[in-house]
Amino acid sequence: MHDDRKLVEARLKRVLDERIRPAVHPATTPLRVRIWSTDGEPVSVSEGLIAPTRPISPGTPWGSPWGTSWFEITGTVPTAWAGHTVEAVLDLGFTPRTPGFQCEGLVYRPDGTPVKGLHPRNNHVRVGAPVVGGEQVHWRVEAASNPDLTAGEVPFRPTLMGERATAGSAPPYVLGELQLAVFDETVWNLVMDLEVLGELMPELPLDGARRWEILRAISRALDAVDLQDVNGTAQAARAELAVALAAPAVPTAHRISAVGHAHIDSAWLWPLRETVRKVARTASNMTCLLADHPDFVFTMSQAQQYAWIKEHRPEVYAMVKKAVAEGRFVPAGGMWVESDTNMPGSEAMARQFVHGRRFFLDEFGIENEEAWLPDTFGFAAGLPQIIKAAGSTRLLTQKISWSRTNTFPHHTFHWEGIDGTRIFTHFPPVDTYNCEMTGSQLAHAAANFKEKGAATRSLAPVGYGDGGGGTTREMVAKATRLRSLEGAPTVQWEAPADFFTKAEAEYPNPPVWVGELYLELHRATLTSQARTKRGNRRSESLLSEAELWSATAAAHTEFPYPYEQLDRIWKTVLLHQFHDILPGSSIAWVHREARDTYARLAQGLEDIIGRAQRALAGTGNQELVFNSASHARRSVPAGGASVTVDDGSPVTPLPRAAGGHVLDNGLLRVEIDAHGLVVSAYDRLARREAIAPGQPANLLQLHPDLPNEWDAWDVDAFYRNVGQDLTETVDVRVESGKVRVERSFGASRVVQHLWVPADAQRLDIDTEVDWHETEKFLKLAFPLDVKADRYASETQFGHVYRPTHQNTSWEWAKFEACNHRFVHVAEPGWGVAVVNDATYGHDVTRAVRTGAAPDTTTTVRASLLRAPRYPDPETDQGLHRFHHALVPGATIGDAVREGLRANLPERTVTGSATSVAPLVSVDDDAVVISAVKLADDRSGDLVVRLYEAHGGRAHATVRIDGFVTGRTALTDLLERPLPDRTRPPMSADGNLLLDLRPFQMVTLRVPHV
Repeated sequence: MHDDRKLVEARLKRVLDERIRPAVHPATTPLRVRIWSTDGEPVSVSEGLIAPTRPISPGTPWGSPWGTSWFEITGTVPTAWAGHTVEAVLDLGFTPRTPGFQCEGLVYRPDGTPVKGLHPRNNHVRVGAPVVGGEQVHWRVEAASNPDLTAGEVPFRPTLMGERATAGSAPPYVLGELQLAVFDETVWNLVMDLEVLGELMPELPLDGARRWEILRAISRALDAVDLQDVNGTAQAARAELAVALAAPAVPTAHRISAVGHAHIDSAWLWPLRETVRKVARTASNMTCLLADHPDFVFTMSQAQQYAWIKEHRPEVYAMVKKAVAEGRFVPAGGMWVESDTNMPGSEAMARQFVHGRRFFLDEFGIENEEAWLPDTFGFAAGLPQIIKAAGSTRLLTQKISWSRTNTFPHHTFHWEGIDGTRIFTHFPPVDTYNCEMTGSQLAHAAANFKEKGAATRSLAPVGYGDGGGGTTREMVAKATRLRSLEGAPTVQWEAPADFFTKAEAEYPNPPVWVGELYLELHRATLTSQARTKRGNRRSESLLSEAELWSATAAAHTEFPYPYEQLDRIWKTVLLHQFHDILPGSSIAWVHREARDTYARLAQGLEDIIGRAQRALAGTGNQELVFNSASHARRSVPAGGASVTVDDGSPVTPLPRAAGGHVLDNGLLRVEIDAHGLVVSAYDRLARREAIAPGQPANLLQLHPDLPNEWDAWDVDAFYRNVGQDLTETVDVRVESGKVRVERSFGASRVVQHLWVPADAQRLDIDTEVDWHETEKFLKLAFPLDVKADRYASETQFGHVYRPTHQNTSWEWAKFEACNHRFVHVAEPGWGVAVVNDATYGHDVTRAVRTGAAPDTTTTVRASLLRAPRYPDPETDQGLHRFHHALVPGATIGDAVREGLRANLPERTVTGSATSVAPLVSVDDDAVVISAVKLADDRSGDLVVRLYEAHGGRAHATVRIDGFVTGRTALTDLLERPLPDRTRPPMSADGNLLLDLRPFQMVTLRVPHV
C-alpha cells in the first residue's frame, strides 16, 4: 500500500477547520446587545444589573484598560428551532490566545443568579436542550477589559499597561458576534472523535499497526462526510470511527488520574481585585460543568480565593459549597495561597497551612492530606517538616520540570527535609498544570514517566490556568474517549487524595530526594522588587513582636489580646507571599499596592506592640529596653525587658595610617580604606583575619542583567561575565560615630554607614541606594579568607548547606540561591557570618589564590537590586535601604543570634517598671522560639513554637511564667493535641523538659488555668 499518511493528515486538518467545526452551529441569529462601562473600580453585581445601557453593535470598540463593562443581552429563540439544542455564542472580542490573559466575562440572569463564565475557549451559554421555540433570552454580562500583557510578536517587551495610571484610555477590544445558535451535538461529537484520534495518531510508532488503523478509520470517516451536508452525514462519519475508538488500552498502559484544575495566580499580570473576579468566573464555569458531567471532578486550592468568593460573590459561593459537599469540587492544598516557599520565614510558612487548613475545616469540614503547589519557584528544605506538622503527608508540584540545566530524576518519590521528615511527593510527568487532554500531552506523560516498571500512574491537572478558566466540555469529552483507548494512557477523573492513595499503595518504597528542590530557573525572583521583599520581612518580624508582647501583656496585665486584628494582618501578609507577589514578578499595580499595604500593616502592628509594651512598662519615666529575640543581649533577657546599662553605641573611628579609618572595640578591629572599602576585619580573640588579602569587602559590584527571557524572574549565568567594581567615592568621612561612604554611578547614588558596636564582634553596614539604573544587577561582596567546601544559609526552622564548588552541573546551576537572615561559611573551629534584614538572593563562590602555598577565598555576595523592565518597566526605581553585618569568628549559633538581632531590634519604652520577666524562656541557645501567642480558639491558652536551630541535639528546659505547665500538650500547627496526646516531661520545679533532634520544631499548648 502506498504511504498516504501526510495526505490524510493534511486533509483532516483542513476539513476539520473549514467544514466540520463550523457545522457545530449550523444556524444562528444575532442577539441584541447594550452596554454600560466604567473606567474605575468594578461596581457590585446589584449595581451592574441595573446600570443604564446604550446600544452597541459588533465591530464596535469597547471598554478601557482595566475597566469594566456590563453588557445587556436579549433575544428570542426562533420557533423554527423547536426540538433543537440551542446555545448562545458570545464573542466579547476574544483573540485566539490562551484564556486568562485578555477580556473575560461572567453571565448573570436578571435576578443576579450567576450562569457561567466566558473566555475565548468557553464562550457558549446553553439556552435549552431541546427548546420549544419562542424562549426569551435576557442576561447581563460583567466583562473585564483587562489588557493582554503577553500579546505581541516580541515576548517580555516593556509595557506601561500594567498600571492603570499609565495604561491610557483607548478601548482594547472590539466586540465580536453575539448570537443564538443551534448546537449540533452529533457534529460536535464528531469533532471530538477526530481530535482524539488525530492527536493520538502522530504519537504512535510509524511501524505499528495501530497508527495505520487510525489513519484508515479517519480516511473513511472523511469520505463519509458530505462537505455540503456535514450535519446530515456526521453520524455516518462517526460510525466509521467507532471501531478505532472502541479498541481498549493495553493492560500495561500508563494510568492518568485526571482532575479538573484552574491554577489561578492570586496576582500577576493583573491586580488582586481582578483575581477576585477571575475566581468567581472560573468557579461558575466549573460548577456548571460538574452539573453536566457526573464523572467530572474539579479541584481548587488557595483558601484565600474561596474567601474572596464568599465575601464578594456569595451567589457563586453557594454553588461551590454545594459541589464541595457532593465531593466533586475538591478544596486542595490546605494553604492560604500557593505561596513562594523559599523566602517566607519559618512562622509565616507555618501560618500558610494554619490559616488555609482552618478555613477548609471551618467552611467545609475538610482536611487536606496533600500540599498543592504546582507553580511555585522551588521548595525550601525546611518545608517537609511544616507540611507534616500541619497534618499533611503529600506534596504535588509541577514547576521543577521547568529547570533548564538538569532533569529531575523522579516523578514520584519521598522528599526528605532538613530534620529528616519525609513527604510523599509527585511531579506530574505531563509537565504542565494546564493540561488540555491533547494526544501529545498524554503521550508525553506516559513516555516521560520515570517510575516505569515500579509504578504505573500519574496525575494530570486539566484545565486552563494562570489567569483562570478551568476545564472545558471539550476536555471532558476527550477524557471520556481516553478512558481506555488502545495506544493511549488510560484516563480517569479522580480527586487528588484518591490518586495519592493509589500511588502510595503501588509504590510503598519510592526513591528519596534529600534537601531543597531547587528550581534551575527564576533565580532573580529572590531579588526583584526589593521594597516588596522588605515589606514582607518587616511584617514577619513585627508580627512576631506583636504576638509576643500582646501575649505577655495579656498574661501579666488586663491588656486585651488583639485576636481579630492579628488574624486579619496575618492573612494579608500571607496573601502577599503569593508566588508572583513576593517574588517580584507582577505588574506595577500589584507592587504599588503591596507597598501601600505593608506600610499600613506596619502602622497597625507598631500600634499593637506599643500598646502592649506600655501596658507592661506602666506609667513613669524609667527607660525600659524590650528584647523580642530568642537570646539575651546586653543585659536584657530574651523575650523580656530590663533597664540596661551596657553600652551598645559605636566605637569611635580612628584615622588609618594608609588613609581611611579604623574601628576597634578590643574584640574586632576593622580597617576601612580611603575608598570606603573594608580591607581588614581582624578577630582579636582568635587572632584571625576575615578578609581575603588584596580583595576588599563591602564592595559594591554592578553587572549588566538582560536574561534571555522572563525579565523579572530570571538572571542567567552569563551576567557574571561582565561586571564593574564600584570603588570610586564622592566622599568618605566620619559622621555621628560612623564611617560614611558616598558613591555615585550611572544615574544612581549610594550612601553607606559602617560601624562597630562597643560590645559586639560585628561590623554593621547600612546601605542606602537611590537606584535609577536599567537592566543592571547590584551585589554587595565580602571576599573571605576561609576555605569552605560548603556554606550554610538560613531557611525555615533551620539552615541548609550548599556546596561552594561546581563539581557537577547540579552545583553549577545553583549560582544564585536563597537565604533568610544569614549566610555562614566556616572552617573547622572558625567561621564568618553575613547577616541581613531584608535581602534573600545571594551567591557564594570559591577561588584559590596562587602563591608559595595555595589558599582559598570564599566570596559571599548579597544581591541588592535589579532593574528588569517586564512586567514592571519601573522595577525598583527610587530609594532603598539595606542592613548587613559581617560577623568574624561566628559559629552557626552566632549567625542565628545575629540574624535575629538584625531583624528584631530592641525597643525602648518609658514606664515605672524596672523589668519584665519573659513569658517563655529557654536555657539552651540552640533552641529558638519561633512564636509566643495566645491560642487561635480564644481559650486563653498559651501557644509556644520553638525549634533546634544549630543542626544538632538539644536538651532544653522551658520555663513558662504564669501558666499551668503540668497539662502542656504537644500539638500540630493548628494547635490540636497530637494523636498520641503526648505531654513533654517536667522537671521537679515545674518546668518543661525537651529533647530535640536536629532542626526539630515543636508546638506547645499550655492551658491558661
